[in-house]
Amino acid sequence: MHIGVVIPTFNEAENLPRLVSVLLALPLELSILIVDDNSPDGTGTIADQLAAAEPGRLGVLHSPEKLGVASAYKVGIRSILEKDVDAVAQMDGDCSHDPADLVAMVKQLESFDLVLGSRFINGASVDPHWPFWRKTLSRWGNFYARTILSMPYEDLTTGYRLWRRPALAGIPFDRIYSNGYVFEVETAYLAYRLQYHISEVPIHFTERTRGESKMSFKIQVEAAWRIWQMLFAYDGIRRPDPTVSIKTD
Repeated sequence: MHIGVVIPTFNEAENLPRLVSVLLALPLELSILIVDDNSPDGTGTIADQLAAAEPGRLGVLHSPEKLGVASAYKVGIRSILEKDVDAVAQMDGDCSHDPADLVAMVKQLESFDLVLGSRFINGASVDPHWPFWRKTLSRWGNFYARTILSMPYEDLTTGYRLWRRPALAGIPFDRIYSNGYVFEVETAYLAYRLQYHISEVPIHFTERTRGESKMSFKIQVEAAWRIWQMLFAYDGIRRPDPTVSIKTD
């Protein structure tokens, strides 16, 4: 299985080389696409240097201006789907996601369309240094989204996930208007409404040790109102290709 890994970056110059090195050492057939959101700290230049050292395994896209994580993912996903990949992984560029967890996610993908790397199910763990307010905010945000959208998953906001290629190709990205991290909730909700088979795999979440968090009050406000919007925006949506999903029962 050839996996394309999409990593959006903004000011991750200190984290990116370490993340790329560990990913490329995994016992998986994978290629990496970095989508840099016009980082002023030189992340884009470092990404280009890494790509030059790993031709064919690592590519880079550069945003002309800062457009946000959702825009970076849309551009990256469209690009990676043009490649010869069987699955697409999403992960953060701050080293908070353990690349080793991708191995278990790949195994789970044999029976599911989308695998969520969950911080909040049995077997999962989070960094004890993760600030209490961030942990509480994440827990509350997931409860809020899960309750309003009536979805039976513990971690809808996770940025660590793995899609079967046909399933991801069936997501109507042209209908998604989220700008911030609520983009993750929206794509998971679309997958749920399209009746894809979804699984959660426990992961270890590490608090970043380099760089700064991108979470802001504006992002939190957008998430709160956008979740109510999406509840009504996709009423009646149907899977365009009923053969996409794998029957597991």
